[in-house]
Amino acid sequence: MASRRPGRSNPQPKSGGRKPVKGGAKAGAKAGVKAPDSTPRIIGGRFRGKRLAYSGDARTRPMKDRVREATFNLIGPVDATTLAIDLFAGTGALALEALSRGARDAILIERHFPTAKLIRQNAENLGVQDHCRIVTSDTFHWVRKYLAEAANSAPWLVFCSPPYALYEELADEMLQLLVTFQDACPPGSTLVAEFDERFSPEQLPLPDAWNTRAYPPAIVSIWRKRPPVAE
Repeated sequence: MASRRPGRSNPQPKSGGRKPVKGGAKAGAKAGVKAPDSTPRIIGGRFRGKRLAYSGDARTRPMKDRVREATFNLIGPVDATTLAIDLFAGTGALALEALSRGARDAILIERHFPTAKLIRQNAENLGVQDHCRIVTSDTFHWVRKYLAEAANSAPWLVFCSPPYALYEELADEMLQLLVTFQDACPPGSTLVAEFDERFSPEQLPLPDAWNTRAYPPAIVSIWRKRPPVAE
């Protein structure tokens, strides 16, 4: 079992150092929502090519389409029983991509109420609202209080793609979050962590067990919980 690091009681920052997205909505676009050519889209699966509503709010930094495509290529086929868990959901693109590729259900956690509303809109636009549990909450609080209720024997596909600054500002909490999921997830589960050059993959719990790729400025590491070896 991975060693645990002590956590602190610091609240999750509201902005997390996300950089504002350049460019405004085009004329005629819905107020507060980015125009279609500047929004993320579903890359693969049954909803391939569908655009997602995105406000451009500085709190939200969607994983770039090219990085998401490369990440899912590394993940490989998504089992039909998979539960996707998006810890810092933003637009919901990662969990919705997982549903598009065959995941059964998804839990999407987003503390910012207007952004959570956009996630719900995206789920409804794709017709998967009945397969999404959208939680408006602080991620660390939800994991402490409610992760056990979400537990099941089906594999999890967990996405940890927060504001990059959280790996510095809440270093202990972020590492403990990863350890918690390494311990709690069922065999066959996959954990995806995204960060930038301010955080070293060597700091990950069980660092040698992660498959790490760089897509500057993003760095993506993938960890899999193998089924126990039969004796």
